Amino acid sequence: MDCILKNGTVYIDDNFIKTDLTILKGKVFLSAPIEVSSFKVIDCSGLHIFPGFVDVHVHLREPGFSYKETIASGTKAAASAGYGAVFSMPNLNPVPDSLEHLKIQQDIIKKDAVISVYPLASITAGEKGEKLSDMEELSREVLGFSDDGRGVQTESMMKRAMEIAKANDKIIVAHCEDDSLLNGGYIHDGEYAKEHGHKGICSASEYKQVERDIELVKEVGVKYHVCHVSAKESVAAIRKARQEGVDITAETGPHYLVLDDSMLEEKGGFKMNPPIRAKDDRAALIEGIKDGTISMIATDHAPHSAEEKSKGLKSLNGIVGIETAFPIIYTEFVKKGIITLEKAIELMSVNPSKRFGLNVEIKEGNDATLCVYDLDREYTINPEEFNSKGRSTPFEGWKVNGKCLMTFHKGELVWESK
Repeated sequence: MDCILKNGTVYIDDNFIKTDLTILKGKVFLSAPIEVSSFKVIDCSGLHIFPGFVDVHVHLREPGFSYKETIASGTKAAASAGYGAVFSMPNLNPVPDSLEHLKIQQDIIKKDAVISVYPLASITAGEKGEKLSDMEELSREVLGFSDDGRGVQTESMMKRAMEIAKANDKIIVAHCEDDSLLNGGYIHDGEYAKEHGHKGICSASEYKQVERDIELVKEVGVKYHVCHVSAKESVAAIRKARQEGVDITAETGPHYLVLDDSMLEEKGGFKMNPPIRAKDDRAALIEGIKDGTISMIATDHAPHSAEEKSKGLKSLNGIVGIETAFPIIYTEFVKKGIITLEKAIELMSVNPSKRFGLNVEIKEGNDATLCVYDLDREYTINPEEFNSKGRSTPFEGWKVNGKCLMTFHKGELVWESK
């Protein structure tokens, strides 16, 4: 769609400037490269234009679980929120543990995705933790490896996976969870669990494996990324490792940043893994995004059916999050002065793009992957209006600001708000 976006406030080179953008043949230009008097002109006065968001942690559920989500519905949901790229997690059926299994997912992506989808291959075969996947061959097709949903339990297997990833210049994307410390828990082992008779998951189940992996990264020298950080001890370990020069990055989700276990309700929308933890964990996460210890906000978008999420805090783990992420961060952090708008864009676009080797920067001649937001638009989050098949969110009924009006992916208008 060749057009001119006029008078928008645009994020360019880490700053916001008021300027016109021209989209021509899929590329973005800061000055009109040709006579464009016949182009469609879109007035963006009062609106903000961001580089497309990048979510390094989503569950698109296809192949294998298309009743929960499909690549078509998941990428439409992402586009409707301003995302230009997402990374799909490998807990699928079949698990992408071989080129043959990966191709099934790739074919659906090619046919149905409206934005860029980067599949992560599994670390172990079937994500069973018993033997490694075909990592050498898969390295030709993927940017990284993860057993998301499960921690790699044995140190020797994780070390060998890191060695193969290092040799092929790939990143390990780690779900850190020590099964031996779970003890049947299903929410955070805190005050709410004690008061309401729930079995708790201790923070050590997360941070002990983070600490183990950091020592392995020091030894191997692989690029390493920690999924969905929730515990204050994990933040401290990652901060120390980064100060020591370890090649480690980390993400957390909006729900961990704005909720703690004093806010839990007996609803499936509050059930995820890792769980929402205590107030001091939340405070540590906020400090982590402010000082750069945690450099990305990812959603862990994990849709399930209504029936699967109908069992309160004993429901299946996972909530939807891609359509609420930016408005929650903008409303609860930017508007309240906790972080700047520039910082929010770093966390949701710039940093994940750089870490995973993408380029969604709004820059002369780059692919036009960007979104247009009305930050003044106030509305109430209503899951029935989601484009995702999933409806389970802890943010139902929250009043937020920030509505995505348009999303362009490589110059194509893939979302326009009605």
